[in-house]
Amino acid sequence: MTNTIRLWALSTLCLFCFRSFGQNKKYDEPYRPQIHFSPKQHWMNDPNGMVYFNHTYHLFFQYYPGATVWGPMHWGHATSTDLIHWKQLPIALYPDSLGYIFSGSAVVDTHNTSSFGKNGKTPLVAIFTHHDPKGAAENKNNFQNESLAYSLDNGATWTKYAGNPVLKNPGITDFRDPKVMWFESGKKWIMTLAVKDHINFYSSADLKSWKKLSEFGMGIGAHGGVWECPDLFPLKLNGKTYWVLIVNINPGGPNGGSATQYFIGQFDGIKFSPIDTHTRWLDYGPDEYAGVTWNNTGNRRIFLGWMSNWLYATQVPTKSWRSAMTVPRELKLADYNNDIIVTSAPVDELNHLRKKTLAFKSIPVSPKVNLNKMLGDLSTQYTLHLNVGSEQGISVELSNTKGEKLTLGYHKGKNEYFIDRTHAGISTFNKDFEGKFTAPRLSGNKTIRLTLVVDKASVELFADEGATVMTCIFFPHQPLDKLSIIADKDFEETPLSYSPLKPIW
Repeated sequence: MTNTIRLWALSTLCLFCFRSFGQNKKYDEPYRPQIHFSPKQHWMNDPNGMVYFNHTYHLFFQYYPGATVWGPMHWGHATSTDLIHWKQLPIALYPDSLGYIFSGSAVVDTHNTSSFGKNGKTPLVAIFTHHDPKGAAENKNNFQNESLAYSLDNGATWTKYAGNPVLKNPGITDFRDPKVMWFESGKKWIMTLAVKDHINFYSSADLKSWKKLSEFGMGIGAHGGVWECPDLFPLKLNGKTYWVLIVNINPGGPNGGSATQYFIGQFDGIKFSPIDTHTRWLDYGPDEYAGVTWNNTGNRRIFLGWMSNWLYATQVPTKSWRSAMTVPRELKLADYNNDIIVTSAPVDELNHLRKKTLAFKSIPVSPKVNLNKMLGDLSTQYTLHLNVGSEQGISVELSNTKGEKLTLGYHKGKNEYFIDRTHAGISTFNKDFEGKFTAPRLSGNKTIRLTLVVDKASVELFADEGATVMTCIFFPHQPLDKLSIIADKDFEETPLSYSPLKPIW
């Protein structure tokens, strides 16, 4: 081998090592999620344009490539074939003369109703809000309008429609976040749009011309803030079809700040009629927002939310990147005490990350047990399943040697679930971050069933097969690698399983 070849081989090897080290380092910063999607760098918020096409899940997201705080919005882009491992792609949509690219949705135009398809290629069509910052600064009331872009190469590149905007603002300051779906029985597209404090429904035959159908939400549900990021879709229960209307709200959530509420009813292609006026929450925790579902997934309805809260999202102590998404969740309907609710559970694909599972038919708790003695050293990311009788209060404590701890569980006297991050680490960046958060127990079953999805700096609690869900982020000075169970009284019949998970990067 000549010296030139040796030098070339050595430099190539060094470059490979540098790139490998750089990539591993990039996804191993403090608080970097290991089983949740997060951007390589810079700011991210709402999930957008989620659609399944050609065996690929597309995730677009509100993205600002100029800083780790909110700025002129773009659509970032990532894809996955299994909902778990993600590849971040180049930015899909950039701001233009009509404004920033705010939230929206994407559809597969199978019948080429838009005429965007060429040479037999099926178009993907994105429907988004153009936000004009100049109009907003001038206090105009029509600075948000709905526009289109399309792709003929499986979402790799996008062309904005020359006729934008396709739905002009009639004079409403908050007029945004279109979620579009194909309504088969009516052979038309339906747009669900957030309009300040309610929802407007529109229809179209070609995605370009829209007709207003009806309104929903005046005086119904939670109204502590602006309505945003809606979604409308059908789910079945006992053979009957119901329609679920998701409405995100900021502020006004059950534990402060932003959150996701929903309504259950019927949709006839013109208007949405709720079965009652109850206020229901898809996630009671402080850190799930802007959640919507993927289009085009057949019989599955898969949900994803932004894992943060507008109270402190721009201030959390991460450096090169900010924010992550929740784990994808499958939504279903269930009947609890004659009340129909939406349940959430981590998608089955998450189980593919399991390294192993340690299962125990019964563990003694008297009244506190250190699970590290049974499980060994904890993984940074894992799932934990725990069952206990509802007559028993129980807490799960994640802690470290610095005395920091995150506590969550079931309070029997109040019949509610809770997450307490008062002592879970860094909280001085915002006065609203520290606290204890609660959620009602909706199930009347005699057994409390808890599933926890734990990552470096987050926990997602799914109680009673997902009837109650809570999401919470935290920022300890060192990993919470100690795990204990604390009970109100001694008991011995507690089935438990623990599954460490492989990182997705």
